[in-house]
Amino acid sequence: MQYIDQMGHQIELTHPPRRIISLVPSQTELLFELGLDEEVVGITRYCIHPRDKCRKKTVVGGTKKFNFEVIEELQPDLIIGNKEENYPEGIKILQEKYPVWMSDVVNLQSALEMIAKVGELVQRIAEAQELAVMIKRKFSQLKFIPKIPVAYLIWKNPYMAVGGETFINNMLTHAGFINIFQSTPRYPQIELQDLKTARVILLSSEPYPFQDEDVKGITQMYPDKLVLQVDGTMFSWYGSRLQYMPSYFINLRRQIASSIPL
Repeated sequence: MQYIDQMGHQIELTHPPRRIISLVPSQTELLFELGLDEEVVGITRYCIHPRDKCRKKTVVGGTKKFNFEVIEELQPDLIIGNKEENYPEGIKILQEKYPVWMSDVVNLQSALEMIAKVGELVQRIAEAQELAVMIKRKFSQLKFIPKIPVAYLIWKNPYMAVGGETFINNMLTHAGFINIFQSTPRYPQIELQDLKTARVILLSSEPYPFQDEDVKGITQMYPDKLVLQVDGTMFSWYGSRLQYMPSYFINLRRQIASSIPL
């Protein structure tokens, strides 16, 4: 069977994959959600959910640095990666030896397409379609008013925020926020002085693990704003975790509404 990934590359599989390596945490979680406990043989060190299953799998390096020797030992018949999370040079090397299917996810629609396409790849079509339908239904029920100006920070020293044309920016929109950096490049470097127009400042748990002291520091600078730590996976993981995001957004909005006048 021939398959075309979300970057337009074509791969060919002669049989349903039985030895899969996932190079993306959110897609690793998706594979387990689809019931591929035995078929997944390799993951990255950042693949941590579900914990009980990930800890039993072989680690093949990070998302930006693969251990090619370990990958060779695993003899995968399918590798699943992502355009943004993996590095082109490493992916090119893998493509010369193995079928590598790449996702390119920038919004909810492309995430749902990825889920459906992965379902086809791994012969879990019905399960993937059911999951995608459920996720789409839950997101359709989100109707947040008013829209809140927000800044979403992902890094410190230097500070970096989420800009436009990113999956996180799209999730912020679904959560009823207006990203004050949506007209900037994908992940702009900023100064704290640039946060003046935000009503709420969200500090992500990943890739930089913001702590309570970060909340206190920014709150001291902006006592009129609400500064919150948030679960980064609930804004950036575009696999099966999408099913939990709408309820997370609802609870987050309730927390904000109880803290500041809207």
